[in-house]
This record gives sequence, C-alpha cells and structure tokens, in this order.
Amino acid sequence: MQQLVENIKLLYTNWKGQAPDSVDLLPQSGSERRYFRVHGKEGAVIGTYGANCKENDSFIYFSGHFKEKGLAVPAIFAISEDNQYYLQEDFGNTSLLNHLESKGLTDEVYALFKKSLEALAQLQVKGDEGLNYDNCLTNREFGKQAIMADLLYFKYYFLDALRKPYDKQKLIDDFEALSNYLTHTEYKYFMFRDFQSRNIMVTEDNEVHFIDYQGGMKGAPQYDVASMLWQARANLPDKWKYDLLEDYIDAFENVVGQPVNRNIFQSQYNGYVLIRLLQVLGAYGFRGLFERKAQFLTSIPLALRNLKEFFSHQHLGISVPEFSKVLDLCVADEIIQQFTPTQATEETPLVIKVHSFSYRKGLPSDNSGNGGGFIFDCRGILNPGRIDHMKTQTGRDKDVKDFLEQQTKMPDFLNSVFDIVDITVEEYIKRDFESLMISFGCTGGQHRSVYAADAMARHLRNKFKVKIELVHIEQEAKNWHNPLPEKKA
Repeated sequence: MQQLVENIKLLYTNWKGQAPDSVDLLPQSGSERRYFRVHGKEGAVIGTYGANCKENDSFIYFSGHFKEKGLAVPAIFAISEDNQYYLQEDFGNTSLLNHLESKGLTDEVYALFKKSLEALAQLQVKGDEGLNYDNCLTNREFGKQAIMADLLYFKYYFLDALRKPYDKQKLIDDFEALSNYLTHTEYKYFMFRDFQSRNIMVTEDNEVHFIDYQGGMKGAPQYDVASMLWQARANLPDKWKYDLLEDYIDAFENVVGQPVNRNIFQSQYNGYVLIRLLQVLGAYGFRGLFERKAQFLTSIPLALRNLKEFFSHQHLGISVPEFSKVLDLCVADEIIQQFTPTQATEETPLVIKVHSFSYRKGLPSDNSGNGGGFIFDCRGILNPGRIDHMKTQTGRDKDVKDFLEQQTKMPDFLNSVFDIVDITVEEYIKRDFESLMISFGCTGGQHRSVYAADAMARHLRNKFKVKIELVHIEQEAKNWHNPLPEKKA
C-alpha cells in the first residue's frame, strides 16, 4: 500500500510541480480499485489506482468525452505513463445515499433523486453522441450476450449456492427467451451500468455528479433507472418509484425531443428491473458467499426482499415457467431467513466485553464466572510503535491507523477474526447467553491491540446490534480516555 501512496504522490508532484501536503486512503468499496484524497495548497483531488488498465482506459475516455459535453462527471487532471494511476476531480464525501439515510424521505431528498434522473437522461442521450464504444470495458452493447451474462452470474454465484433442485436446461431456455425479449428494445443510448445513489455525489451547492461509470456500454436507458429506483439499500417506497419513473420519462422525452410509448417503455423497464435485481444478487453472492465480505452478506436479505416485492406485483409479459419457479424458490421465507443475520434486541442479555491489553502485563481477568471467550495475538502484525513519530501515539491516532491499514496485514487478520467470532456471537444471542469476552493483545497494549479492539467493537455493534463494553486496559492505566470512534457511513 505504501508504494501506491508514493506513486500517487509522484503523479501529483509531476502535475502540480510540488508535492502534496498529505494523502488519505479512502474506504474501499466493492471493486479492487483504491482511492486516495490528495491534499494540496489549492484544494483536494482524488487519486485512483487500478491494476485493470482496460477499466482505467474506459473511465478516462468516457470522462473526457462527457466533460466536453458539459455533463455531470469529474475532470481528469493527470494520468500515469502506465495508466494505472490517475487524478480526478474531488466531489467530496457525501453521496445521494448519504442524504437519503441521514434526512429520510423528505421533499429535499426527492428533489435530489429527480435532479439525478434528469442528469442521467442528459448523460445517456448526449453522452451517446459521437461516443466510440470500442473503448468499452467489455461488450460494446448491452444486448443478448450481456443479459445472458448477468443471468448466469446470478445462477452460478447465488442460485447454485442455495443447493436447491431445479431443471437446469429449462432454466437456460428461459434465460434465452428473456434475453431475446429484452434485446429488442426501442431505445439504445449510453448505459451507465451501475447507476445507484452511492455513485451519485452531492456537493454543497446541491449539484449532483456521477462517478464509477467505467462499465458503461450502449444499451436500454431503462436499465439505469431500474438500478437506481430498486437499489436494495435505498429501499424507496412504491410511490417514489412510480413518481420518479414518470419524472425520468418526462426528462428523457425532453432530451430526445419526442414522446415515447409509455406502455412499452414500462413493460421493458420491468424486465430490466428484474435483470438488475438478479445481477445484484449475483454480485452479493460472489462478494459475500465466495469472498466472505461481511457487508455483502448482510445485503443479501435486503436484495431478496426487494426481489420478492417486485416479483409479487409485476409481470414480464413473457412466459418463463422454470424461471418463475426459481424466483419463487429464492424469495421463500426460509431462504430470506437463512441470510438474515441474528441481531440483539433490548431484551437480549448478552454483553460482549472487548479488551486491548499488553502481553508484558499479563492476560485480562474474566470476572463473569463463565470463562472462555477469545484472545487474539496481534504481535504478528508489524508494529507502528517502532517508528519514531508514532511511539507516543495509540491505535486511535490517524498516523497509526493509516499505517496499520495501508502497510500491514491487519485488515486480513481482522476479517479472519470476524469470521470466527461471528459464529459464537450469533449462537450466544440465540441461546440467551449473558457474557462473552474478546481480547486483543500486543507488546505494549498501545497500538495494534487498541486498533483491533476498536474495530471489533464497531463490527459487532453494526452487525449484531449487541451491547458492548470496550476497555483499553493500558490506556486506562495511563489515563488515556479516547471515545470509541463514531460509526462511519
């Protein structure tokens, strides 16, 4: 990670003629790309690293083409010679999803969704003009091949993981029929491909800007609208979905300069809603069931409930009997419950005590009378305390956290720890156990163990909503009273 930071600094220095003031690593999302906020005297920019040069090329080309047309995308300021690094305009930290989650279903948030859809219609139609689709990351067009790929993605990474019986050949036949039906759409323009509220940034002046469209291709405009309105985490009410779709069609008609047949548009929209919901389930299955990333596992029940709601109220206008059986299977209550994490309530007696400690001083004592629990040794992680300027800091200071996240295997270590502890916590909640102790030790109880204990407490609160008692033994002994870091969005 340190090498990535150095390369980002070098790119910035070559662009500006002076080194940046600082570089912050931003949280990683679902992709393998890494993002950095690079601070300089004239403000901040976003530094991006991606090993997939074809993906980078697509994003850079699309951005340049769209920016020339005045569309709502970031400017690209600098690109490394190997095309693995680039600097782009910084739109801040606040996404449309952040607005929705913090302000709720307000008129202000509705207006931002409407503005985003209006800007989407501009991007789709005007962005399509003169666009060379040879620069697409994969397919030039979201046609039958791409639709089949999404359906098979769902089949292999989610449906087959359920280990439930179905007629595989009949399902493939239905996939063929559905992809043929959706291929013959009347309108084809630039398709964003991952248009969701998390990829829409809202600046302080309430303007909307788009990011992460490198997977775009030519395709049906309904797909992007379906992606936004049926995003599982957004969980928009039916009235919003209906009204916003009407708002989008109005904006689309305005941009193309002619009316559309709304019945046909709606019918094809329903088909693309289904395709998008299944593609998302495939992605959650891959990231969650195969890569074991907790945030994707916890999103699966949201996506299943979304699919159930859609499937119970909408019709595709095409007969796909085996496909319908499979969808019934996926949205069954037992399947949704299988993926729904156990969470504590106010009546749950379990209290989890999370400690950091120093091995020099000995193991923490357990006064619960039950014994057991977990003790994890962090001494296999590189020690930031050996670096002069971090010796007097703790695992709650930014320099130490950056070091542990960027230059050590602490993230891998914690992911493995979470997998082990989660099994016990879930069972303890179900069985009304009252106490569990989880301790992290390092040499001095100051850096690695403190960081790990904070991360564990945050993870358990977010996932299980369970009561936590967090104690940093060495910090308390030295009268270091730092509060638990706030939950991040």
